[in-house]
Amino acid sequence: MRSLISTLLAGVLLLASGAALAHGCPGVMRAIDAKLEEMPRLSAEDAARVAELRAEGEARHNAGDHDESMRLLSEAKQILGI
Repeated sequence: MRSLISTLLAGVLLLASGAALAHGCPGVMRAIDAKLEEMPRLSAEDAARVAELRAEGEARHNAGDHDESMRLLSEAKQILGI
């Protein structure tokens, strides 16, 4: 019985930690903002795309669509090289 409870508890904690890590939108937005403050060398097109992705990522986060927010923010991070 004790083994079953331990296994269930471990599973619940694993799922909870995965969800928390998967939806770290605010942390990713902070990382993007910090990189932008460094004035990275970007083409005008890339700078506009990063700004668009950052804004849409925040909007999706605020709307509760964290998966799409993370996808957009990850694309912005890739352009910035972070």
